Amino acid sequence: MTRRSNADGHPAALAATQEHVPGASDTTNSLRARGVRLTRQRQLLLELIDESGAHLDAERLYQMAHARDPKLNRVTVYRTLKMLKEGGLVDELDLMHQAGDQHYYETRLKQEHAHVVCLRCGKVEEFFGEPLARLRRQVEAHFGFQILVARTEIGGYCSHCQALRAKEVMDAASEAEAGSIRRRTERRS
Repeated sequence: MTRRSNADGHPAALAATQEHVPGASDTTNSLRARGVRLTRQRQLLLELIDESGAHLDAERLYQMAHARDPKLNRVTVYRTLKMLKEGGLVDELDLMHQAGDQHYYETRLKQEHAHVVCLRCGKVEEFFGEPLARLRRQVEAHFGFQILVARTEIGGYCSHCQALRAKEVMDAASEAEAGSIRRRTERRS
């Protein structure tokens, strides 16, 4: 699950500062400019990556594409993802290795953002905003460095998982206290 937020925590779709987020047609134009032939199957994969609103792994992308085009095979998915990645149109993400060595894909043509990943439930949110742009400018100024690409991943616990963890800690403390009382009572008898 992916949700987009701006610096104020408001959904990015409602943010006045949100830039245009390119879609499949922008990616298609970029491919054509690079001389890459856009087959019907490549077009389908691009549309799914652009329009899903989720970070898809190769298997999930294959399943979604295969449901629309039963002739499409896994090899086409992997080759297309490799081509898009090498062409700088798709980013391959590990999202804090939440699913082991699993990789996820999103178009690179999006506005720069951070991925905020819950280390317990795996929920992913996208954060857009001025703080990221300010950090980029600070790094460039401090190191005299020209940044071409930046990836930011933040791992922690979402509010739901924080509440679950707090309950687990309280339950464990209560259980430990009950065990301590039980051992003292057994020693006395």
